Amino acid sequence: MKNYKNKKNRIELLAPAGSIEKMKYAIEYGADAVFLGVPDFSLRVRINKFTENDIKKAAEYAHKLNKKIYVTLNIYAHNSHLPRIEKHLKFLRKLKVDGVIVSDPGIINLVKKHLPKTDTHLSTQANATNWQAVKFWKNIGVKRIILAREVTLEEIKEIRKMVPGVELEYFVHGAMCMSYSGRCILSKWMTDRSANLGDCSQPCRWQYKTMNNEQGTVNNKTIRIKDDKERYGMDVEEDRHGTYFFNSYDMNLIEHVDGLIKAGVTSLKIEGRAKSAYYLAVVTRGYRKVVDAIEHKLPEKEIKKIISEQKTEFDNLVHRGYSTGFLLGEEPQHNFKNAENKPPYKFVGEILGSKNGLNAVKIHNEIYLKDRLEAVGPQKNETVGVIKIYDYKKNEVLEAHGGSDRIYYMKFNKTLEEKDILRKIG
Repeated sequence: MKNYKNKKNRIELLAPAGSIEKMKYAIEYGADAVFLGVPDFSLRVRINKFTENDIKKAAEYAHKLNKKIYVTLNIYAHNSHLPRIEKHLKFLRKLKVDGVIVSDPGIINLVKKHLPKTDTHLSTQANATNWQAVKFWKNIGVKRIILAREVTLEEIKEIRKMVPGVELEYFVHGAMCMSYSGRCILSKWMTDRSANLGDCSQPCRWQYKTMNNEQGTVNNKTIRIKDDKERYGMDVEEDRHGTYFFNSYDMNLIEHVDGLIKAGVTSLKIEGRAKSAYYLAVVTRGYRKVVDAIEHKLPEKEIKKIISEQKTEFDNLVHRGYSTGFLLGEEPQHNFKNAENKPPYKFVGEILGSKNGLNAVKIHNEIYLKDRLEAVGPQKNETVGVIKIYDYKKNEVLEAHGGSDRIYYMKFNKTLEEKDILRKIG
């Protein structure tokens, strides 16, 4: 592992951790810090296996490697949440976490009471979009502001100028919500699952189709629609095609890292606690390479080459199309055609370790004998060939399949490193 130390004034690369294993990938592939939280308080109820004991293990692992860990408590709490939140804060106090991410003023008061020495970070859910708001939060003791995604580059510069003593964090990559910085009511309205309590059903990603009705016609744009699985219907204005009309492109600011650093951003944040280890590894590695190139003052031509290479790597991932969000003062683009692209590569496995020339592999999609795979590592990709495959009983087989927790053992034409990622064309 290349140990990137958190130096004073160094730009922080902050990555999501949906599980302990994903956290380890984030760190292995170059993150300076990770953010995570238990389902009840962290805006990630589903696809989130973190328990308090897991957070304890995560904090120990991160601190051992001189990395930082931030815990999310950014729901908008009701009275019923407060006793459990206080109990959780008392637990976190023992771990010496590096920061707590909050959006609710009431929870901020509880953090001051129970974690007075822990940094408070204001969640993007709080919608800080101007320097007076940033100054207000700073004055009540918030150390870092996670700016709303709606803030432009020029506004970041002004905020830094007007409030010089506060840390600024900005999302550089990941999903864009169709609502104001994620404060969405569609999910609660349509499926009775509150996005603001971490249980979003993502209706903005559903496909919607027009239906016959007596209230109007497609031509005058008064139409009735239902989503493709008939979960919800409503009257809207749209064109004559079935469409993903809420579906925003994903954010991708790999070309604007230098501009964000110069504008005064302290931490570059990657979204995606629900994403795969493969996605997390590739995206974290990409921003790590670009940040390092900028900090090491490499020639501009070389930096552009690195950016171009990482843009290609990002195109190899599942995504909804990319845009620069609101950063450049434009309205974000929307993907009206489909839920997501079909990438050229398929994520097929994770390398868990090696012994006696065999790699232990966690299988995600099928691998066949004689497959030509690509191993994605923290520094580079390399082509590898499959020579032999053994099942969990060490019986030789012709293929390996995912869908279970059983480990396969493989002999490649070269021994791979733990936490290398396997992918193949298709």
